[in-house]
Amino acid sequence: MLTASEENYLKAIFHLAGKSKRPVSTNALASALQTKPASATDMIQRLSKKGLVSYHKYKGVTPTSGGNKLALQVIRKHRLWEVFLVQKLRFNWDEVHEVAEQLEHVESEQLIEQLDKFLGYPKYDPHGDPIPGADGSMAPLPSTTLAMLQPGDKCRVICARDSSSDFLLFLDKLHISLGAAIEVLDKFEYDGSFSIRVDEALPITLSSKAAENIYVEKT
Repeated sequence: MLTASEENYLKAIFHLAGKSKRPVSTNALASALQTKPASATDMIQRLSKKGLVSYHKYKGVTPTSGGNKLALQVIRKHRLWEVFLVQKLRFNWDEVHEVAEQLEHVESEQLIEQLDKFLGYPKYDPHGDPIPGADGSMAPLPSTTLAMLQPGDKCRVICARDSSSDFLLFLDKLHISLGAAIEVLDKFEYDGSFSIRVDEALPITLSSKAAENIYVEKT
């Protein structure tokens, strides 16, 4: 059993260490969590005693395999809750991070597995980050954008490449959301814009810039 604070530290160490699992300095960790280096050092020592991180003074801290596993569980919960908030509760895409920060500390594994099933086992959160599976595996970063498709292609929206508030609100006004079904009707050579149909509604025109910032999965 970990406290919410311990989980936040593990998550931050995981993100800062990156794929190379490079050592994270106490100052970098303190800055990321907006706390004092002394407080970060105290927490690192606590996590080290639990076998969740490896700490060497003046060299930094890295997560152990056990620490990685727990960090991925927290990240999994956070990103699944973001999908739920956007897709089912109609939160704006730019509003969900802080709420998910609270929900990610729910302990029930059964709840999270049922949530994953309820959402249709999404691979990505609303901002394009892959969602860890129950086993810790993650899908590769999305690479197919709406701009890459041709007339006649059909797809499903999986996330936004541009996560700025302005762009996410723009998509909301066009009723383009996570999971939305899109059919490409035409592509105009003059300016690269697209005529598309969203969830079988009336056709709309989308600029090439907007299309380049919508990640999709062909169906």
